[in-house]
Amino acid sequence: MIHTPGIVARSNIRLVPANHLGDDPLDIKVCLAANEAAKDHLLGNDRPTTPPRKVGDNDDDEGTTPRYGRLLALVDSSLYHERHLPPPTRLIKPGDLVVVFESFNDLNFVYATPGDVFSNRNGHFHHDDFIGRPYGCKIRSRNDRGLGFLYLLRPTPELWARSLPHRTQIVHELDASMIVHYLDIGPNMVVCESGTGSGAMSHAILRSIAPLGKLHTYEFNRMRVEKARLEFEGHGLGHLVEVHHRDVCGKMTLSRTKKRGGEVGGATTAGSGADDSYNVDNCDVNNDDGNGGDDGWGGFQLGPAIAHAVFLDLPEPWLAVPHAAHVIRPNGRICSYSPCVEQTQRTVEAMRRHGFHSLRTIEARLREFFVSEVEMEAPPCGSPPDVLTEERASLEKERCANGGVLPMKSTVGVEEGQDASARGGEKAVEMVAGGSKRRRANKKILCARPFAQMRGHTAFLTFATAGNTPQPDPNENVVLG
Repeated sequence: MIHTPGIVARSNIRLVPANHLGDDPLDIKVCLAANEAAKDHLLGNDRPTTPPRKVGDNDDDEGTTPRYGRLLALVDSSLYHERHLPPPTRLIKPGDLVVVFESFNDLNFVYATPGDVFSNRNGHFHHDDFIGRPYGCKIRSRNDRGLGFLYLLRPTPELWARSLPHRTQIVHELDASMIVHYLDIGPNMVVCESGTGSGAMSHAILRSIAPLGKLHTYEFNRMRVEKARLEFEGHGLGHLVEVHHRDVCGKMTLSRTKKRGGEVGGATTAGSGADDSYNVDNCDVNNDDGNGGDDGWGGFQLGPAIAHAVFLDLPEPWLAVPHAAHVIRPNGRICSYSPCVEQTQRTVEAMRRHGFHSLRTIEARLREFFVSEVEMEAPPCGSPPDVLTEERASLEKERCANGGVLPMKSTVGVEEGQDASARGGEKAVEMVAGGSKRRRANKKILCARPFAQMRGHTAFLTFATAGNTPQPDPNENVVLG
């Protein structure tokens, strides 16, 4: 596997050895606090809080168990290089995912399979020509005398988002980058995502939480769940993600609460008038897929204070906020992705009721430009010749042709042009004859124009921080029967 140093690897975050703490009490406290922060940042959910204690006589000495030592050895940022998705290889092998670049707005993907043919408007391209070639190479078609061509690119979350089959509306790369940044997602974190959809946002999260993190992604549609599982396994990401067939909003929780027609832990539910579109009678609550599927009760089913960050991409995200407040860690970050400002307003109200603070809503607008170098002709720099000067030039030519004598029909023109000759007619003739020599060279400038079509779904991103007060499980308020 090829690694390249990234931001984390260059940050030089590591444990300060005990023999380097010095004698100053303040320095010792600062270094110990920095060591704890480094453990939390680089080890995430596997962070050892205290050294293990010796219990039996045959146990290892206190603080020296093998697992504890292995975890502490991982607290070194130089070990965390950039990991590509999938891990980068120099050559394409059978079964590898390849992004086919046809044009800037036309990308596709194939799994390199011997004997298969990829056909498009540029021609027919055999997979046998892909295998053994390096990523980034240019492949020509076997028909049309090889005039058609395309490029074979290594998949990244951004390229995958542009080429994947859209099962739902996806989160494009601009919004995805904002979400990962403002959620403070880093290596080895536990992240919950509700609304798997096409998996575009999931790939961006998986790249950020590698190598020891965990993504719990939830989807209520059985078909999308199965396809997402197959894609994650095919891309070599199965060890980082667990796909749950579940509706975190909770159809049973909404229909059987102590506050019927009211709220679940303060969140508006079905039957409250404003949520009539969410009718539990129209939902299949018994859609268990045999693999820990949806039982209708809602929630993330992970326990309290597990996730470092939560991302909600739902039609009614305010219904999932109570469950997110229960599963998120203190000071964890949450993000809601909503296309309408009315959805955003209701989500903000629910977040405030459930202990979230530092709310912030942003809208990122994508505008791409085509930049090219244009050569522009420079304007002439000399003064324009007048008609009288041109006539004088033609008369001089006739005089030379007749041995220095003008014809009688031209004498009138000569007399009328006496004044023009006295004012520098001969110099004007020279200027006309050599005017082309004084033309400036063409100038090259950079020009930019926006693309006619740009992929970017406008949405409102609402971010908030969880408080330190634990939030109850909304399912505990459910009345059975």
